[in-house]
Amino acid sequence: MYETILFPTDGSDHAATVADHAIDVARTRNASLHVFSVVDDRAFLVLDDDRVESVREDLRANALEATDEAATRATDEGLDVETAVDTGHPAECIVDYADANGIDLIVMGTSGDEYEQNVVGSVSQRVVRDAPIPVLTVGPDV
Repeated sequence: MYETILFPTDGSDHAATVADHAIDVARTRNASLHVFSVVDDRAFLVLDDDRVESVREDLRANALEATDEAATRATDEGLDVETAVDTGHPAECIVDYADANGIDLIVMGTSGDEYEQNVVGSVSQRVVRDAPIPVLTVGPDV
């Protein structure tokens, strides 16, 4: 049922917990794992033009580090892994990536920000709403 799993990561501490879940599901299902990160270009809207490139490079380096770290963990567990980094709106990029790569399941974290008001983080909430495939969300207290 699940042969190709997508794990979107932002490199946060919580993402490491979510990676455990994604790796476990992939290992249990003998599935491949795609580790994906998005440089959120909305951050550039409030920056002075002379800072945009520097910030973009920093964010891309962080995204690459996050994907590499999760991919190494998954590879150590014997999984087939692919990594990718994109730039744009995270939810849109995640759904687009899943569609373009034949993903069967998305495993992603939810935000702890304003948890009572927003049970699922805004990116996660939008992915759950827009993705044409199942999305497994892992809350901040797991």
